Amino acid sequence: MTVTLEVAEGVGTLRLDRPPMNALDVATQDRLKELAEEATRREDVRAVVIYGGEKVFAAGADIKEMQVMDHAAMVLRARALQDSFTAVARIPKPVVAAITGYALGGGCELALCADYRIAADNAKLGQPEILLGLIPGAGGTQRLSRLIGPSKAKDLIFTGRQVKADEALTLGLVDRVVPAAEVYEAAHAWAAKLAQGPAIALRAAKESIDTGLETDIDTGLAVERNWFAGLFATEDRERGMRSFVEEGPGKAKFL
Repeated sequence: MTVTLEVAEGVGTLRLDRPPMNALDVATQDRLKELAEEATRREDVRAVVIYGGEKVFAAGADIKEMQVMDHAAMVLRARALQDSFTAVARIPKPVVAAITGYALGGGCELALCADYRIAADNAKLGQPEILLGLIPGAGGTQRLSRLIGPSKAKDLIFTGRQVKADEALTLGLVDRVVPAAEVYEAAHAWAAKLAQGPAIALRAAKESIDTGLETDIDTGLAVERNWFAGLFATEDRERGMRSFVEEGPGKAKFL
C-alpha cells in the first residue's frame, strides 16, 4: 500500500510509503482519501499525524504519470485530486504534518491540509509547479495564501522557489523546526496530547476556525455561537467545569 493508517493510543499515523520520493500518483491520492475518511469515522482515532518517513515527506505529484495526460484527462482528474487533499483537511480532529526532507508541490499542499506543521531542520518546502508551466492544483493557491498571506504565497508560487526550514518558519509555512531525527516524535507528542482532550470541543474549535476563514465574520460568529452553546450538552463540558471548580484549572481528564 502506498499509504497506511496505523493507530495507537488515540493517534492515527497516515504514512506515505511510495519510495523513493513518495510521489503522489493517482493511486496514492485515492488511497489517501480513503484513509482520511477512515480516520474521520474511527472513534479510536482522536488525532492524526501525516508522515512520509525519515528521509522525505513527499516530493510532489508523479510527473511521468501527468506528462501523458491531456486536457480532457485532467479535466476528469482534477476534482478527484483536490477531493483527496480536502478529505485530509476536513478530518474533524487535530492533524499535524511531520515534515522531513522535501515537501514540494503536492507534498507541500498535503502539509497545508494539516492544522499544525513540524519540520526537520533540513526540510525544504515549495510550490514549483510554475516551472512546469502549471499552477498548484491540489489546493496550493488557496490554502497557502490563507496561511501565509497572498503576497508571500504569490512569491513562492510565481517563482517556484524552494525554502529551507528556517525561512519556512519565518514565513509561517511551518510552526516548529526540530532536528531531523526528532520530527516524528515531536509530531506524535503534539497529537498524543490532544488525543487526551475533549474530542467534541476540539472538533467544534476546528470547524469554527476553518469555517470562519472561508466566510464572512457574521457567519463565522454564528457557527461559533452554535457550537459554544451546543457544548453545554456534553459530558466533557460537565467534567471540565467540575474539575475546574473542585481541583483548579488544567486538571480535567476527558478519557
